[in-house]
Amino acid sequence: MNQKKIPNHIAIIMDGNGRWAKKRFQPRIFGHREGMKRVKEVVTYCSKVGVKALSLFAFSSENWNRPKQEVNFLMSLLEEYVKKEVKELADNNVKLKFIGDLQKIPERYFNLIKESEKKLEHCTGLHLNIALSYGGRQDILNAVKKICKKCSEKKCSESDIDEKFFSQYLYTAQIPDPDFLIRTSGEMRISNFFLWQLAYTEIYVTDTLWPDFSEKHLEKAIENYSQRERRFGKISEQLNEN
Repeated sequence: MNQKKIPNHIAIIMDGNGRWAKKRFQPRIFGHREGMKRVKEVVTYCSKVGVKALSLFAFSSENWNRPKQEVNFLMSLLEEYVKKEVKELADNNVKLKFIGDLQKIPERYFNLIKESEKKLEHCTGLHLNIALSYGGRQDILNAVKKICKKCSEKKCSESDIDEKFFSQYLYTAQIPDPDFLIRTSGEMRISNFFLWQLAYTEIYVTDTLWPDFSEKHLEKAIENYSQRERRFGKISEQLNEN
């Protein structure tokens, strides 16, 4: 695969765990556990082919409204993944960052994810961003509040506020916008994920449920991306002039 056609930043909405389990007459948590295996496979593949950043939508701000038993299981699954994989992530030079309203995370898990980030902060390879307790509207509103406060303190003015300035107050500050968004399970929506950041992102939807999404499926998705022309509001002739 042509390295120039590899997206620098891939974002994935990992959807379909519950339906995958239901098709097998298993509880939803069975699907979540199987889906966690795909996370490792996708991270490994992205590291191998030269993707610079990978953002995974793991748990939305709305997911707190799910049954308590399922939420508790997802938190324990997160704990299991972090404890089990942090050494291998370090060995593969993967930097880890959690983004979202992390203050809502129970203290036990919050401390764990902060410790894991610190252990991997020296890594310079793939940047793995896990969106946890994340909502796109919430992200934008928080940024607006921070900027309003800064302006009220006379630390900035209206003339300072442009797209670049605004982006630095999002959870994704210092993270380039995604080039490519993949959504599994066939749902045709972005589910309050990266509302600001996806403005010019190429979108790819597959009917494959997340627990079935393998390296082969990711390779096919990237091949689809490599055949697209990203114009960013321009026309093809303008791109060919460069």
